[in-house]
Amino acid sequence: MLKNPFKLEKLKINVYDKVARSGSPKDTFEVMFNPESYSLKYENVFQTYQGINTSARMVKYSLSKPQDLSLKLILDNTGVTSIKATNFLSSGENDVYERVQEFLKLTTEMDGNIHEPKYLRIEWGKLNFSCRLKSVEINYTLFNRSGQPTRAELDTVFVGDIEDSKRIKKENKNSPDVYHSRIVKSGDKLPLMTQAIYGDPAYYIQIAKVNNLNNFRKLKTGTNLQFPPIKEEEQSN
Repeated sequence: MLKNPFKLEKLKINVYDKVARSGSPKDTFEVMFNPESYSLKYENVFQTYQGINTSARMVKYSLSKPQDLSLKLILDNTGVTSIKATNFLSSGENDVYERVQEFLKLTTEMDGNIHEPKYLRIEWGKLNFSCRLKSVEINYTLFNRSGQPTRAELDTVFVGDIEDSKRIKKENKNSPDVYHSRIVKSGDKLPLMTQAIYGDPAYYIQIAKVNNLNNFRKLKTGTNLQFPPIKEEEQSN
């Protein structure tokens, strides 16, 4: 069955118990109303140290913080919309307070198997964001005669979360001060490999020792060689 091209798919928060977030989610929180907008924050951090009696300094990169995704989620049971909310309670009641509790259960409560809150992935249009909930501020804005909330606004911030293997692949670091691993291909020579990684073929002796190579001149195709990081002072010697 073809989807209606004029119908905007609902934002979904898929919940997983493994960082890989593979396969079907353990649970899904589908919003009632899509957000009018969302914001992504990117931040690079630079060292703040500056020498005494200096008027300026060279900016030195320290790290890049994970992305922050900010969303305002609306839960409403005032009857002002004909849109039927889904994924409320198993009983089907559109109870705003219980709906908020369901959100908190899926995003903030510790999972006994992994000893931390579950892993999340937010999907909406081209937005596909692997994350964890960083913070949520809940504002109840409308109430019925019994004092039960009929409308809630959730100001949420989700922090980007990526497993190490994907992070390392994305960073694609090639500098000599980080750890490298290479699979030997036909025709590879150790001095040429150390030249490519460290900028100096003379390191082939140390790398041969690290990898317990009896004959570095005849590398076996398919061998996984390790190239440990070299500090700046070692390179300058």
